[in-house]
Amino acid sequence: MSTLKNDLFLRACLRQPVERTPVWMMRQAGRYLPEYRAVRKNYDFITMYKTPELAAEVTIQPVDIVGVDAAILFSDILVIPEAMGMELQFLERRGPVFPSPIRSEADMAQLQPVDAQEKLAFVLEAIRLTNKELDGRVPLIGFSGAPWTLATYMIEGSGSKNFKHAKAWRFDRPDLLHKLLEKITEAVIGYCQAKVRAGAYAIQIFDTWAGILDPAGFREFALPYVKRIIEAVRRPGLPVIYFAKGAGIWLDALKECGADVIGLDWTIPPQTARKILGDQIAVQGNFDPTALYASPETIRKMVRVMLEEFGPGTGHIANLGHGILPDIPVDHARAFINAVKEESVIYHT
Repeated sequence: MSTLKNDLFLRACLRQPVERTPVWMMRQAGRYLPEYRAVRKNYDFITMYKTPELAAEVTIQPVDIVGVDAAILFSDILVIPEAMGMELQFLERRGPVFPSPIRSEADMAQLQPVDAQEKLAFVLEAIRLTNKELDGRVPLIGFSGAPWTLATYMIEGSGSKNFKHAKAWRFDRPDLLHKLLEKITEAVIGYCQAKVRAGAYAIQIFDTWAGILDPAGFREFALPYVKRIIEAVRRPGLPVIYFAKGAGIWLDALKECGADVIGLDWTIPPQTARKILGDQIAVQGNFDPTALYASPETIRKMVRVMLEEFGPGTGHIANLGHGILPDIPVDHARAFINAVKEESVIYHT
């Protein structure tokens, strides 16, 4: 890997001193960028993330266009169940769909072990190619879905309003759910380790549906598996980030996961996060994605408030509380990035 010219993100993740607060955005390689749409009009989504040259191109776009301090590889969390043998489709106005979801032990028996070097080689090649083209400008983040979130998609077959099939397993067949989570966890561990070997500078674990669980369910079906992944993946100098959307009420549990960084959605007050998580864990977030609809002047004012609430000291990475929305004006995204860069200097002098 190239020597990094900008390592602010990594230093903040590891709670080391920084000159200013680093900033990037979840889903920053996406439809809000005209340059992304220009590529997307020629290829379907799956072709894009399975073609290393295309994945690298759109991964780098937000570094060039809005000036983020970290790149995150263009991919999808559902490459894991796809690699386990499930057919995956992306449908307009519906999103990801598994036509044959996991609804029984017999269905689960059809799932295959995942050799990331073989079945997910396109991701690993995209990492190598992206790092080559970035040439050390910023670090590259690799990511994976968390076992619970991946299981919900695999059982439901798509997104859901009430996740009735996954929740039925949670309450009525926890034995089957644990078996599925075990299989997914082993796949995720191998996948993340392969990403690190390929050149990822950090790993983020997305638990998009953590917030649909009850407190006991989160501690039984989400947290233990994430802890195992973090224990298996972590190594000196490699930050691991855990983002559990909607799980702010369980900050005390999140503190136990072993991550270097906890991602915060927009419902979690910075002071609350700092108080519960303590000063040994960095935090990432929590700017409301819809705030980017405001004017650049208002965005700057809100950034000042966010930075003031997180306060001086180490261990804050500015980010949105979820992914950037596809109709956000590019100038507003850039206004957010620039405001963090310019307004945060006072907190690091």
